[in-house]
Amino acid sequence: YIVMHQLLSKIPFLLELFFNGTFIVLFSLKMTDKIPESWSVDLINSAINIGSYFIPIVLFFSVVINYINTNSIEGYLRKHVFSLMVFIPIVITWGDAEFCFWLALAHLISSVLTLYDIDPNDEEPQDGIVKKFTFRPAQLVLISFFVIVIVGTFLLKLPFSIQDGKTLSWVDALFMSTSAVCVTGLSTLSVTDNFSLFGQFILLLMIQIGGIGIMTLSSSLTILLGNSMGMKDRIIMQDLLDVSSLEELFNMIVDIIRYAFIIEFWGGIILTLAFTFEGFELGEAIWYGFFHSISAFCNAGFSLFNNSIESYATNPMIHGTISLLIILGGLGFIVLRELREIFFKGKSYARITLHTRIVLWTNFFLIAGGAIMFFFGEFLNALDGYSLWGKVQVSFFQSVTLRTAGFNSIPLTSLHSYTIYAMALLMFIGASPGSTGGGIKTTTLAILIQSIKSTLKGQKNVWIFKRNIAGPIVVRATALAFISIIITSIFILFMMRLEPDQSFLTVFFEVVSASGTVGLSLGITPFLSVFGKLAISVLMFIGRVGPLTLVLAIGEKKSSGAHEFPDGRVMIG
Repeated sequence: YIVMHQLLSKIPFLLELFFNGTFIVLFSLKMTDKIPESWSVDLINSAINIGSYFIPIVLFFSVVINYINTNSIEGYLRKHVFSLMVFIPIVITWGDAEFCFWLALAHLISSVLTLYDIDPNDEEPQDGIVKKFTFRPAQLVLISFFVIVIVGTFLLKLPFSIQDGKTLSWVDALFMSTSAVCVTGLSTLSVTDNFSLFGQFILLLMIQIGGIGIMTLSSSLTILLGNSMGMKDRIIMQDLLDVSSLEELFNMIVDIIRYAFIIEFWGGIILTLAFTFEGFELGEAIWYGFFHSISAFCNAGFSLFNNSIESYATNPMIHGTISLLIILGGLGFIVLRELREIFFKGKSYARITLHTRIVLWTNFFLIAGGAIMFFFGEFLNALDGYSLWGKVQVSFFQSVTLRTAGFNSIPLTSLHSYTIYAMALLMFIGASPGSTGGGIKTTTLAILIQSIKSTLKGQKNVWIFKRNIAGPIVVRATALAFISIIITSIFILFMMRLEPDQSFLTVFFEVVSASGTVGLSLGITPFLSVFGKLAISVLMFIGRVGPLTLVLAIGEKKSSGAHEFPDGRVMIG
């Protein structure tokens, strides 16, 4: 095992020596005009250009592997802090060959010197990469979604997934697959114009899988087939669904699959009737109805219309049904179960859980506030051509859809910049926990607001609806919001570097939309560069699995025992 650990610890250096070393040699020959006459100058220039984009990826791999193979953060910073100092500027200057040369050269020298820095604590590794194959729930979620994204990419690349005469690049296939599995809705291509009926069905299947959740769906199918779940799978599902007993676990899984399919079925029926009234043939109306029903409930935002549902902005049967599906999908399955008990079993509102109360009231204020903001902000601008009732319909629909779903009933490019910014704030908040949507979640927002109120009033505890919120939950909510802000800010910086021809507002809106898995865009998605599409794909993936889940999956360590430390005093503010 020690030999294996030592071998794996050298992989980052070997990769860097091969790729970065080759790049450094080629750039040195070009810089000093020493390229041999028998070598192709065009080939050398192409290799240097590709290397300037590939070197940061090698350094990122080196940073990650070195962290995994280090027993402590202190040890990692002591040996590899220079890697971080080089990695950040090389990413900011991504694509600049000269900057890449000097930084790669400095990092390679540092890596050589690090080989002679032997840490005696590393001789018998305790948490090396070889022993990291017992996956925790967060890691299983990460791996599951990643596998489905890759499988979806290959399925979309099949010849019969694409319309005759159309082509689909691997980058676009990956982007569309990621957007579907992550129920985002951002699209580099027209779904109707570029994908065949089979390709559209693959997209819809990935939306359904992503919306319900891979782990939940597989466990539900296991129950429906009459097979018993293993103890390990039960514990994993208990952790993911936050239930305390096996009985609650099974009831929750059955409810998830049942509620989703029932709601989507009735939504599909109503939309089928609506499209039939609009003149669609029955078969086409059924397909359009159920596609948009599933897409709406899963908060995906994919549409078979190139202008989303702008043509039906004042058709209450269409946009009203889609709005209701989006709301139900964004509430979360725990809330749906309690609402069913209220409406069909006579359960008193006073007896519902704190979680459901927070979700319902927060959603109410966000939808109402968003609609009012949109109505008055665009009354004499984008809404000027609509009647008063039409303005109300459009404002309500956009308030519902902009937090997670990605449908639009009005061209977003016609909106004021301050309206777009306010929409981005709502997109960042997103849906509720346990739902098909993304974002930092409504409960996180409620806890943060109450935490601020408690701080301003000088209170030690955080109270919501006369219930005390435990300290660890407040810390978790704060961490989730802060991590999301950091990730979004970093990707805004990357995208500004990768897409210099786009304005800041369009890039900002695109990044927030991807991180919240919303799917709204100001029209720049089809025009993104290859690296821009890849960056947005990564961000959609992070947004779907959740920033906190991603951090836990990568950085969570196995506990080696309980430790308590003395309190310390720190001045803040």
